[in-house]
Amino acid sequence: MTSLVDRYVYTALRRVPEQQRADIDRELRASIADAVDARVDAGAERDAAVEATLTELGDPDRLADSYAGRSGYLIGPALFPPWRRLTVTLLSTVLPLVVAVLVVLEVLDGSTFGEVIGTAVTTTLTVGVQMLFWTTLIFAIIERTGTAKDKLRVAWSVKDLPKYEPSGMPVAQLAMSLVWPVLLIAALVWQQFTLGVPVLDPANWSFWWPYFIVVLLLQCAYQVWVWRLGTWNRTVTLVNAVLQLAGAVPLVWLLATDRFFNPEFHRFATVGPDSDVKHWLSLLIILIVVVGTAWDICQVAWRGERARRGLPVKVPGSGGGYSYGG
Repeated sequence: MTSLVDRYVYTALRRVPEQQRADIDRELRASIADAVDARVDAGAERDAAVEATLTELGDPDRLADSYAGRSGYLIGPALFPPWRRLTVTLLSTVLPLVVAVLVVLEVLDGSTFGEVIGTAVTTTLTVGVQMLFWTTLIFAIIERTGTAKDKLRVAWSVKDLPKYEPSGMPVAQLAMSLVWPVLLIAALVWQQFTLGVPVLDPANWSFWWPYFIVVLLLQCAYQVWVWRLGTWNRTVTLVNAVLQLAGAVPLVWLLATDRFFNPEFHRFATVGPDSDVKHWLSLLIILIVVVGTAWDICQVAWRGERARRGLPVKVPGSGGGYSYGG
């Protein structure tokens, strides 16, 4: 578990140019240590002295901007932090939700794979730009009129510091990473030998289903290797990308060429004159596979790059819970 000082320093350094981090790390830690010692000498408890020192230093993002010698605002220094936080929230949560809803509607409407991808890309660009424009416009009006400006100022405290994950893979994550491939292999075998009519095409047992079982077992071995390695690096990134693509590319090809599902499976029925259950289900699975594979490759690459730079990984959902007030 990282200490409060570590979390503060990590949070500040993530917005500082890489070549300046080592010097600023030493300077900031020395400054914090001196201020804490002074408070302890004056009779304060050490934990209380640490919290008071960090609170006095203020928002680590603003401190990082001052160290980097940049004016950390787009609209104004008082409103820039809440504008940035709201913009990131909208683009990372609301935008994906809107895109997902429209994609599902396209799939249910019987659209082709190209049409679904086109809708996803167009919606992402259009809605994203609209969110950014209107949010900026509203904050610009508030900045110039003063309306509700005091209420939007950030009241920062040490409780808003993010938490950070260990540099290596935790045991719990390893366990989850091993469970899913095993369940998928079990489901693949179970549907073939338990159901009267298999859901997946039995013809693929000549090559593709054994191939996917081997890929899933290799992914299990990869997870154990990363756990034992205790870190993320570019080799891990490369191996992960190869394994992810080795599973995703053939799977998308089977789905797109109608070789994935068993043509004899009787529960695939045509719903309405223009809506084929197997068609839109294949499109939905393709979309999930493509997005999931891209996300996994990017996430592991991001972890590896942060590990190379000596930066920890922020725990999702921690930090940023700023309160607003005068």
